[in-house]
Amino acid sequence: MGDTSDDNPLRNDFSDLNSDMLHAVMELVSDGIWDWNANTGFVYRNPGWYEMLGYPRHSMENTVFTWENVIHPDDYPQVMTLFDAYIHRRAPLYRAEYRCRKADGTYLWIEDRGYIIARNADGSVARMVGAHRDIQIRKSSIEQLEQRNQSLEALVAERTRELSRVNQQLQVQLDENRSLAERDTLTHVANRYCLEKVLQEECERAERFRLPLALVAMDIDDFKPINDRHGHAVGDQALVRVVESLLACVREDDLLARWGGDEFMWVLPKSSLEVAKALAEKARHAMHEIPAAGDFTLSLSLGVVERRPGEPPAALMARADQALYRSKAAGKDRVSE
Repeated sequence: MGDTSDDNPLRNDFSDLNSDMLHAVMELVSDGIWDWNANTGFVYRNPGWYEMLGYPRHSMENTVFTWENVIHPDDYPQVMTLFDAYIHRRAPLYRAEYRCRKADGTYLWIEDRGYIIARNADGSVARMVGAHRDIQIRKSSIEQLEQRNQSLEALVAERTRELSRVNQQLQVQLDENRSLAERDTLTHVANRYCLEKVLQEECERAERFRLPLALVAMDIDDFKPINDRHGHAVGDQALVRVVESLLACVREDDLLARWGGDEFMWVLPKSSLEVAKALAEKARHAMHEIPAAGDFTLSLSLGVVERRPGEPPAALMARADQALYRSKAAGKDRVSE
């Protein structure tokens, strides 16, 4: 089922229903039904959706983030690939099977189908409805059948358990190595690799759901003379103090990363330029409370930008760096856009 024709009878039928009537009908359906108004960001979910996952009725935020947050992390990339292909008309329909987190912390296999019932003049999605259906029994039956067909299972059971224990140990080590690979060794904030990965994800998310995204480039003013006069130990201590000060201003969903040397990047999801500028000013003022490094008073220059529609991460970072340069050229210890 696609949305390639505006004279589709089903599309016209839905267009004739107002939201109140549609939601009243959805209240009577046992399956998990959802209705996304892409222009406002509001997502209605019927009681069947909540009951299927074990949550109290209408107890969660009526936004796409509720859906994002219940998708199993391993299934998320595939789901978004299918979703994007449909809303951008690269696929004739949207259908996906994935796991959703229930209220008790376990995961339930569901089948998700969606249908666009209205688009805006520019072709972007205006409204989309769909249904989540419990397929746990079918998935479990398939798994049980596969287990019965493994005729050598009893012979390799002990070896499998041993391999499982080894895999768990390797996974722990892998997680530790991944954490080390994405953290700056001195300040313990995200490093350049992690920044580039997260910024790419946030740009895709901002584009997908038409959300604001801001980026702040920061540089410690006159940092090189600190190292030259007092040595790198004092310089490193100053960097750690700066990061501690910045982290006090960074919000839970933000990302602070060391870009290199004494330069940092601050990713602010779902944030406008004005919000980012206010937080940047807060961070700049907080620097004034940091003890001096030797005989140098620490200050910070910042460049703030908001992502433009369709703008890739590299271009966004380049604009943030240009805004930072304007702060430097204007006398330092200031915020520029």
